[in-house]
Amino acid sequence: MEKKKVVLAYSGGLDTSFCCIYLTRDLGMEVHSVIVNTGGFSDEELKKVEERAYEMGVTSHHVVDETENFYNTCVRFLIYGNVLKNNTYPLSVSAERVSQATAIANYAKEIGAESVAHGSTGAGNDQVRFDMIFNILVPEVKIITPIRDLKLSREEEIEYLKKHGVEMNFEKAKYSINKGIWGTSVGGKETLTSNLGLPEDAWPTPVTESETRDIELTFEKGELVAIDGTSYDHPTKAIQALQAIAQPYGIGRDIHVGDTIIGIKGRVGFEAAAPMVIIKAHHTLEKHVLTKWQLSWKDQLASFYGNWLHEGQFHDPIMRNIESFLTDTQDKVSGKVFVQLNPYRFQVVGIESDHDLMSNKFGSYGEMNNAWSGEDVKGFSKIFGNQVMIYHKVNGPE
Repeated sequence: MEKKKVVLAYSGGLDTSFCCIYLTRDLGMEVHSVIVNTGGFSDEELKKVEERAYEMGVTSHHVVDETENFYNTCVRFLIYGNVLKNNTYPLSVSAERVSQATAIANYAKEIGAESVAHGSTGAGNDQVRFDMIFNILVPEVKIITPIRDLKLSREEEIEYLKKHGVEMNFEKAKYSINKGIWGTSVGGKETLTSNLGLPEDAWPTPVTESETRDIELTFEKGELVAIDGTSYDHPTKAIQALQAIAQPYGIGRDIHVGDTIIGIKGRVGFEAAAPMVIIKAHHTLEKHVLTKWQLSWKDQLASFYGNWLHEGQFHDPIMRNIESFLTDTQDKVSGKVFVQLNPYRFQVVGIESDHDLMSNKFGSYGEMNNAWSGEDVKGFSKIFGNQVMIYHKVNGPE
């Protein structure tokens, strides 16, 4: 009898190792493991994951490099929209999970798998993101979630793996780290509380820089294309270069508190030097080159876009509509942004752009005007407040 194919979202950790053994030995399935790289794995790390997968008994192991596609289809819109969930979090993990789930669904379709599996528990956002995207993109494929369905504790997983002769480091890391091109999440005992911050040794990147550094970021139509005059052939390369420069300053560290898809509050630490510097630099450039109503509508639509993406709804057609709007707003968002880096902080100093609307040809704020007279302003002020004046005349003082 031919074994049924299952595509397993694989990371090499405890949960997905359990899934490998359970699917192959208990369910008798042909397991095809897939790891999706969104910029967080080195070649050496990917090789170790592959070796681990074959040790666990998979039939095949596949690496999908989604780094550039993740940027092209998602990250650039987070930059265009200056998206920070709850004014804090650049959607580091939630955005990449959507990209990973999509890539896994496409691979399952490509090899004709009857099932897809993932190692999510029943307590977090990822179970919803993965299940929903699989249901949208491959509705005919069965979803298997052993950890969630069997309601397993960590101790039960370890006992099961030991019984099947699996040798691995079962010591739970003090902190859970998830790294991608758009930031690294950090979870630990402190993030399970409401009052504790993460200690210095919890952060993956130690602070080694102490001297002030000035950098120049060049944007073309909203995308980072050069740093200090050095151009990159794709914005992902520029992001990685900026990350290497800014992360050793301890820039972009914070703790995000948010609402999970399943309705509970969650807290997670993150370090995202490049995303935070890029978003703040980009936003400053926009404030110079866009009109107030462009900025206003961008804020509203980008907030919705970020929230809907966080909840896994990337494939809703409204997201393509908003992406079209955001892309259209970037036509004049080109120029240089000057940023100063210091330990644990950065400052956007200023910008240069051919499209800068802060032109002294038309007047200097609080000083001279060149394009209108005082009489023009008197008339404008009277007309601009006319309806509110009539309201107060009719209704009296409030």
